[in-house]
Amino acid sequence: MRLFIPGPVNVEEDVLKVMSSPMISHRSKSASCLQQSISKNMQILWNTKNSILLSTSSGSGLMEAAVKSLILKKGVFFSLGAFGNRWYEMAIANGKEADIYEVEEGYSNKAEFIDSILKKGCYDFAAITHNETSTGVENPLIDISNVMKKYSEIIFAVDTVSSTGGVDIDVDSCKIDFCVTSTQKCLGLPPGLSICSISDKAINRTKQVENRGYYLDLLTLYEYTINKDYQYPATPSLSHMYALDYKLNKIINIEKKENRFQRHKLLADITRDWARDRYKLLVKDNNYSDTVTAVVNSRETDLKMLSSKLKDQGYVFSNGYGKLKDKTFRIAHMADTTIEELKAYLETIDKLI
Repeated sequence: MRLFIPGPVNVEEDVLKVMSSPMISHRSKSASCLQQSISKNMQILWNTKNSILLSTSSGSGLMEAAVKSLILKKGVFFSLGAFGNRWYEMAIANGKEADIYEVEEGYSNKAEFIDSILKKGCYDFAAITHNETSTGVENPLIDISNVMKKYSEIIFAVDTVSSTGGVDIDVDSCKIDFCVTSTQKCLGLPPGLSICSISDKAINRTKQVENRGYYLDLLTLYEYTINKDYQYPATPSLSHMYALDYKLNKIINIEKKENRFQRHKLLADITRDWARDRYKLLVKDNNYSDTVTAVVNSRETDLKMLSSKLKDQGYVFSNGYGKLKDKTFRIAHMADTTIEELKAYLETIDKLI
């Protein structure tokens, strides 16, 4: 089955083969070298000198780690949709004081509005979603980061789960203190491992926060990485680490990251042109995602029937998410999808609608 859903994605055969590499001791020098190699390549991909931490979890694991370890007084979450809301819900579930500001579906967060909220001086942690898969909106990260630079006392956290590996992200230029992603989207790996970059400023914050938990304690993850020669406090998923190391080498040294980002842009342009001709796009302020497109079901297509027919053709279809189900549908164009594969999928939909 070909997956055109916003994660998990199709995984290349050579990557799956690497995952079957023989096990080693996770306390061995080889394991340390593996994690160090991953860290160095993630620093290249994210344009950062910040430390890289791994977590054997989905991206939600490190998102929860952020709220547990980095909110000292009060956090604020600027949400584009379902996944921004989830981050806020994590904060509340962990007993943190937090506020959320949501935008209407299809709109991005505006830097000016964020500035108006932060200038009140209520917060020491602020989080945004870079790319919202439920709405197909990509936040204007550079504009927002320019606002965040005015507030040195605030930890700036960014969810790039569905954009890292598909869109160029400059962590250091944007002064991002905590940047999180996971393996099952644009990086083109199976789900099960998440990655973050963390600044010295954020590490210093963790030392002030009590009750950070155990498994998801960012300070413990950092200390094992930096002070114990790239080790991991619990037993990590070595299979995912093998695959991530291998795939990052392919992205950086074989495909080249600039070419990968350009391919994602071309895939997005093709999808948006197709959607405009047949339906409507959900995005309302031109901040389009280059990794997933949300299409308004303006023709009132029977999406359940369409999904069933596409399944018969060997494709997995993505309906709208949450309250947008049946009102929209989504076409993911991320990871290692080729232009030929995308066009074949769109042509198949054309035959069925």
